[in-house]
Amino acid sequence: MSLDPSLRSLDVHLPASPRALMEVAALMAVDDVSVQSLATVIETDMALAAAVVRTVNSAMFGVLRRVETVAEAVMLLGLRDVAAITFEAGLRDRFPATPLITQLWDAARIRGLLMGRAAKNLKLHAWRAQSAGLFAQVGQAALMAHQPEAYETLGQRLNPMATPTERAAAEQGDFGLDHAVLGSALCRAWGLAADVADYVRDRPLPKERWQTRPPAIKALLCLGAVADACMQAQDPAPVAALYAGPATLDAALVCEEMQTQWRQLSELVEA
Repeated sequence: MSLDPSLRSLDVHLPASPRALMEVAALMAVDDVSVQSLATVIETDMALAAAVVRTVNSAMFGVLRRVETVAEAVMLLGLRDVAAITFEAGLRDRFPATPLITQLWDAARIRGLLMGRAAKNLKLHAWRAQSAGLFAQVGQAALMAHQPEAYETLGQRLNPMATPTERAAAEQGDFGLDHAVLGSALCRAWGLAADVADYVRDRPLPKERWQTRPPAIKALLCLGAVADACMQAQDPAPVAALYAGPATLDAALVCEEMQTQWRQLSELVEA
């Protein structure tokens, strides 16, 4: 998929997706993906395949025996987690490995896992939730790569707990566009579902405007907000209480599920 023409005049580079990732995105859009079909596609890109195996063997995923192949990784972790790891590897490869961008991908992995695993247990579309969490801040990486010093200065001006709305407003003032616009464009160019691209675009919207979004987007926005609260060591209960209702979700269940996933991931990270 090509870049939105409205962004072509902007001097911001959005990297092309590796061919293998476009094929992974197409596979994950259908319901009956086989282990072998996903593994075969990933293994057509040796660098991606090696990155997947290396990541699966890290402490984050807590596998009990060393994984040697992509197919073994899929058997142990499942299609969704391995597809997300593959996209994360592609993103890391396509952007400069600066400390700020690396920190962004580390957070993106955790957010994606939180949203995807919580969505599965809440009977929502788990792959869309996980890929939405992974790509939520990808537009920030594009701006960081575009003007690293200017973006670092912007970050120093912002409160460390700045909301996506506050960050997007600051980006608009400094760069004439925000990370949500860029991130949404990259999602579409990399073949992700329209719901994922819309979530990335809508994430900085003032919360009262979330009410007008379609149900699937409201559910992703709710999951993302609760995941962010957990990651920022905030009480997720008020966030869940505020946003679960419009998304027709049970606030207590969303909060409980996200906190459970957060505790489990925290234990793996600290192990």
